Amino acid sequence: MKYIGIVVAMEEEKQEILNLMTEIEEKQVYNLNFIIGKIKEKNCVLVESGIGKVNAARTTQILADNFDLECVVNAGAAGAINYSLNIGDVVIAKHVVQHDFDISAFGHNQGYITGIGDNIICDKKLISIFENIITNIKEKDFQIKLGIVASGDIFCTQIEMKKNIHTKFNADVVDMECAAIAQVCYLDNIPFISIRCISDIPNGSNETTFDENLELASKRCANIVNEFCS
Repeated sequence: MKYIGIVVAMEEEKQEILNLMTEIEEKQVYNLNFIIGKIKEKNCVLVESGIGKVNAARTTQILADNFDLECVVNAGAAGAINYSLNIGDVVIAKHVVQHDFDISAFGHNQGYITGIGDNIICDKKLISIFENIITNIKEKDFQIKLGIVASGDIFCTQIEMKKNIHTKFNADVVDMECAAIAQVCYLDNIPFISIRCISDIPNGSNETTFDENLELASKRCANIVNEFCS
């Protein structure tokens, strides 16, 4: 049986997607809880990775080792570094990059990973499906765009860092997991896409904004996952 794998970082993100699921079963592998069920008529397996690139990569590989995956969808909150984005807006990743991976001392661009390249392009078929979803969502009071997600093991709060990442990678949002999940999927030849909803805008005190908007971001991503499974 083929599954849509859904990887989130946090409990709040997991709960909103869990609310959509029926026929639920659970499977424990190591210390991870994989929730198996259906969203609409699609077979799905949902897992919370924990925060950060190592947790995300480890969880994605265990997911791939234990389930026959049709694709992997990463969903959750992110910080906006594109000045045209506001709280509640959604970015569907067209490609992702690790902004904190740096072997530029050896003549490569920052973000370049040996055997991977400067970035990882998300699956074109999935991008097309999500473009159709974007087109068909009506009467929305928020922006949805295809964009670039930059991941790193730091919760970005500083305005200068936000500017640097945006300028260097032309990125729209920052998070702490997406590009690590994408790297595992790339190496395992599994189609990948990411949905990120803006919870905060790095400004020196955005951790408070993040907490206030995490539920909104989680619900919005879950709604789009629901449309994907229709």
